Amino acid sequence: MAVSLKDLDSAFQGAGQKAGLEIWRIENFRPVPVPKSSCGKFFTGDSYVILKTSALKNGSLRHDIHYWLGKDTSQDEAGTAAIKTVELDAALGGRAVQYREVQGNETEKFLSYFKPCIIPQQGGVASGFKHTEINEREHVTRLFVCKGKHVVHVKEVPFARSSLNHDDIFILDTESKIFQFNGSNSSIQERAKALEVVQYIKDTYHEGKCEVAAVEDGKLMADADAGEFWGFFGGFAPLPRKAISEDNGKDETFTAKLLCVNKGQKVPVDCETLTRELLETDKCYLLDSGVEIFVWTGRNTSLEDRKSASAAAEELLNEASRPKAYIIRIIEGFETVMFKSKFDKWPQTTDVAVSEEGRGKVAALLKRQGLNVKGLMKAAPVKEEPQPYIDCTGNLQVWRVNGKEKTLLSSSDQTKFYSGDCYVFQYTYPGDDKEEYLIGTWFGKKSIQEERTASISLASKIVESVKSQAVQARLYEGKESIQFFSIFQSFVVYKGGVSSGYKNFVTENAIDDDTYSEDGIALFRVQGSGPDNMQAIQVEPVASSLNSSYCYILHDGNTVFTWSGSLSTSVDQELIERQLDVIKPNLQSKPQKEGTETEQFWSLLGGKSEYPSHKIGREQENDPHLLSCTFSKGSLKVIEIFNFTQDDLMTEDIFILDSHSDIFVWVGQQVDSKHRLQALNIGEKFLELDFLMENLSRETPLYVVTEGSEPPFFTRFFTWDSAKSAMHGNSFQRKLAIVKNGGTPALDKPKRRTPTSYGGRSSVPDKSQRSRSMSFSPERVRVRGRSPAFTALAANFENPNARNLSTPPPVVRKLYPKSVTPDSATLAPKSAAIAALTSSFDRPAQTLIPKSLKVSPEANKPKPEANAKENSMSSRIEALTIQEDVKEDEPEDEEGLPTFPYERLKTTSTDPVTEIDVTKRETYLSSSEFKEKFGMTKEAFSKLPKWKQSRLKMALQLF
Repeated sequence: MAVSLKDLDSAFQGAGQKAGLEIWRIENFRPVPVPKSSCGKFFTGDSYVILKTSALKNGSLRHDIHYWLGKDTSQDEAGTAAIKTVELDAALGGRAVQYREVQGNETEKFLSYFKPCIIPQQGGVASGFKHTEINEREHVTRLFVCKGKHVVHVKEVPFARSSLNHDDIFILDTESKIFQFNGSNSSIQERAKALEVVQYIKDTYHEGKCEVAAVEDGKLMADADAGEFWGFFGGFAPLPRKAISEDNGKDETFTAKLLCVNKGQKVPVDCETLTRELLETDKCYLLDSGVEIFVWTGRNTSLEDRKSASAAAEELLNEASRPKAYIIRIIEGFETVMFKSKFDKWPQTTDVAVSEEGRGKVAALLKRQGLNVKGLMKAAPVKEEPQPYIDCTGNLQVWRVNGKEKTLLSSSDQTKFYSGDCYVFQYTYPGDDKEEYLIGTWFGKKSIQEERTASISLASKIVESVKSQAVQARLYEGKESIQFFSIFQSFVVYKGGVSSGYKNFVTENAIDDDTYSEDGIALFRVQGSGPDNMQAIQVEPVASSLNSSYCYILHDGNTVFTWSGSLSTSVDQELIERQLDVIKPNLQSKPQKEGTETEQFWSLLGGKSEYPSHKIGREQENDPHLLSCTFSKGSLKVIEIFNFTQDDLMTEDIFILDSHSDIFVWVGQQVDSKHRLQALNIGEKFLELDFLMENLSRETPLYVVTEGSEPPFFTRFFTWDSAKSAMHGNSFQRKLAIVKNGGTPALDKPKRRTPTSYGGRSSVPDKSQRSRSMSFSPERVRVRGRSPAFTALAANFENPNARNLSTPPPVVRKLYPKSVTPDSATLAPKSAAIAALTSSFDRPAQTLIPKSLKVSPEANKPKPEANAKENSMSSRIEALTIQEDVKEDEPEDEEGLPTFPYERLKTTSTDPVTEIDVTKRETYLSSSEFKEKFGMTKEAFSKLPKWKQSRLKMALQLF
């Protein structure tokens, strides 16, 4: 692309270098910046250039350029806006998508920048009209028509009865009251969206101080608001049916035409079907699809060619009897999904060399002009450690599917899956005001279809048992989500299967059964990010299965090797020791480092061979997309919602949130039961059709989310107010209550909010949310099934304002002081935990929570000599009398702990002790029996690394 300095307007200096909206108005054929305070204010006699810059998660900036033409703008101004749009694109490296917007026929993408609407004002700079502030002039009664279910097209119409009809929504703005008239044929969703315009008019024209009334089409004088409304039109009279349909000129039967622009002339391209190969990189083309005219420019075209193509598109649009259409300009290599969908086949990748050369040349030119060009070049992508955004201290149950039934697994087996089997899991964790549920299925790579179908059915029954107030997940082996790994924490996948379905399949098809055997040769790849997110995956026991970026466990019966790749980290090497305790406990392994392996090691793998060194790639989260769904007779149609917010989720509809790494199907409370049951099928269909052309895997994690039970790993994509999703009624009734009351009604349910950044994507979790992310600290103790006493104390001891979702949860430690009284002159050594608990309020990064405490009634009384500061919560907690919950006939050791015999503490005991911390069984042994069993004192044991402690405990059946 040829770019010269004279083509770059100085008004575009520094444009598009950071995320946000920038607007220029055309004045005397030059673009003049519009101040931020006037953003969204347009005049009918003017033309504007609008630049939307979005910062993507991959580190790049995306630019969308729109030029908006008021209905009274001059042809000269409109032409200048079109040319300046091309120049601005050139200044940004020639990659932007360009849109022609005409007043009253704007694209939904454009309107989404100015939610809830734009209401152009009369006048313009060319006419010499002096713009006055709205609130300074006398109020004029006006009538507006509103169209749109997702964004609202607002148009002022003559204040007359003849303007009204049964199909649309109308807003009558009077001096003291705003009326919304709902045509009888309008939808609930359209009525709800129009109420957002009512709120905008109330705030903009009435300073938020006026009454609001809703008038239903067909209601007569018996309704006071209806009577008052019709009074402005001289009294009630029936409305005629609309004779002419205004449908934006869309023709479903229109056949797309491709035209090549050569020296300003439009030449039809002769072809039976549209294919990518028809587009040559040194030419410009027009694709006329009826409602849109696309201007496609090859990367090797000149700036003059691009301008002539734009002029040719304008000529095409102005042809006689031509229906209204959008003009959208795109550059080769950066085609939109809408454009690609017009072609019979569009390859995933093209042969076009998409480099930074063009943008680099422009940056060099601008730099010589003294401009800041930092924003023109691609930034390094932000590397984020994925967070689960879920409380990981809940209760987990797992069933293996056998035929059409399910079998509950023991706690020791519920994290050990087989590749030939299917599993159903239920995870229960504390929410804001109730227990939350995540119910899902996991399909092994070699599982059979019959058991996959049975798994979905069995999981659905569990969802029904909790009255559908659960998140339902569908996961495949190798494509698991971070939430799954975090709630399982230590996860092992074995080859083969043990279900009846898998065994029957192997027998009927005479297939070798490679189900894992402890006595045979087996190789496991160990992966994960920490002790609370680690997996061991069984792979083929051959050298080509190795990878320099991972650690491995290889065993042949009682011979065990651990292998550390040269690119593995210290975390990887710690995880291999932990997973060894699960796969082959009580056996001494032979460490092998890459490059120094023994012959015996290679012999077990069948000899040396080449193997990869790069980590196995997983789908990364991309910028999210929200799509409204219509599903009928197996056919799925979707409409993308741009710059989405929580308010776009209508309770009558089903939506899909696509973050590329995960797919969420959101189901509103008002969706009928027939469509509600199709939610999982809708998600499957979305993956199959791949509407956004992302090359999505059919095995992408899929969630079904019900309104009112949204989990934090869904709400983080929004600025979320849980009070809104807890409201009753349809979308219109809910928003009418908000507009009339001036805000969201206060509910008993506590609000849960997650902040958002631009584009509807949240980057920083809200501190007020209870849900916790996993902790990567190896000291963290897993707690399942918390008692009410524990929960109550946690609520008192935990500072809710000091943590957010990215902060590790409190370290849970048992406190066993014998007795601490407020009258103690000094704190005994055994009472040091109480002092730590008190100081934790000043240092919220580490919060200590007792498991079971008794509080003396006297403890809440302040000391006589205490000052005001000592009466604070921390001082009262320091004064608590805390005593371990011990029966009178149970002995205590010297640390104040109750003690029990080894035979009652081990996991295989026939008379097990209840109400103990099962993660620390060894602490309940007496000092003498501890030394007898472990061969060392408790103090020496506490200094060992955690993985060694675990190995010793496992050998003694205390793990």
